[in-house]
Amino acid sequence: MHILVANIGSTSFKYRLFDMQTETQIARGGVERIGAPESRCFVEIKGQRYELTAHVPDHAAAVRQCLAQLTDPQTGCLKDAREVAAIGFKAVHGGRISGVQLVTEEVLAAMEEMVPVAPAHNPPYIRAMRILRENLPEIPLVAAFETDFHSTIPDHNRFYAVPYEWAEWGVRCWGFHGASHRYIATRTAEIFGRNDLRVISCHLGGSSSVCAISGGKSVFTSMGMSPQSGLPNNNRVGDFDPFALPVIMKHTGKSLEEILNVLATQSGLLGLSGVSTDLRDIMAAAAEGNQRARLAVDVFVAAIRKYVGASLVELGGADVLVFTGGIGENQPEIRSAVCRNLSELGIVIDEEKNCTARGECEISSPAGRVRIWTIPTNEELIVARQAKALLESL
Repeated sequence: MHILVANIGSTSFKYRLFDMQTETQIARGGVERIGAPESRCFVEIKGQRYELTAHVPDHAAAVRQCLAQLTDPQTGCLKDAREVAAIGFKAVHGGRISGVQLVTEEVLAAMEEMVPVAPAHNPPYIRAMRILRENLPEIPLVAAFETDFHSTIPDHNRFYAVPYEWAEWGVRCWGFHGASHRYIATRTAEIFGRNDLRVISCHLGGSSSVCAISGGKSVFTSMGMSPQSGLPNNNRVGDFDPFALPVIMKHTGKSLEEILNVLATQSGLLGLSGVSTDLRDIMAAAAEGNQRARLAVDVFVAAIRKYVGASLVELGGADVLVFTGGIGENQPEIRSAVCRNLSELGIVIDEEKNCTARGECEISSPAGRVRIWTIPTNEELIVARQAKALLESL
């Protein structure tokens, strides 16, 4: 069975193709600048990259173009497009609908209800899924919701201290990055040969969150009702006091909707630093003496440490602390700053190992009780596994 896992942008379609018999990636590719006169189409198979330009008007045409490249007699890896059993999506927020679902009108309607909560994520997925359902009905579409992994969070970490009945409207902690945190839970169990681990998973990237995992299950996470909550993200606010809103409205003259857009698109590391949404640019500016950039880095690290501490309390200690995601895997300065002066909590990083870490490896010092690892995440493999399981259950 082959599963194609899609990553959707408003003008892009990227994918990884898995052979589920061996759970190996056999191809990756995509289309950029969908809708432009010339779209860039690319595929990588067995280390070889092939590119072409073509007019690709929409996401359905993008999928057809990708399937054509995958089945090319000279360079492809499939004999027939029908070998693709399903297209899987790492869907962000379906509110009342979670888990792993075949994409139906009911699922799309639930995602539309949550657009105000996930304005950057849900709209492009909804549009693409609708186009694909209409134009490629022969290929099953599977939505694996990010919130599903966090369905095990206990009520004391799920409810906000607001009128109880508001929870019926979805005002509660949902949690996100579920595929990444699930992969870390699975992979650490494999590495240590144990299913009872207490794991703190730090998914740090353009979007970031911390998750406390007990015995493979999420029990606490930094993100709440929306992906705008928790840690500061590249351009999203993170934790924020809602009573600041009327003050901002008064001083800016902006409407609530306009301010929410600023909080979702012009805040986070970008808003604090005024430099970039890319932490690498911000850290370079900080190294050159830019005080706002240094503040952005410090606020980011402090927020991570706060949620690592909360996770330690929730778990009653930790066996493993994992750094994953683009920042977690590739920024030793951030890892070092997060772990600084935590020896009393059993967290001691080996600075030499940390600075030379590449891929999956341990970076903890023998002086600490908690094992510290960098583990590259594999969200797409998790989605492929979930899609395969759903198809086999039908």
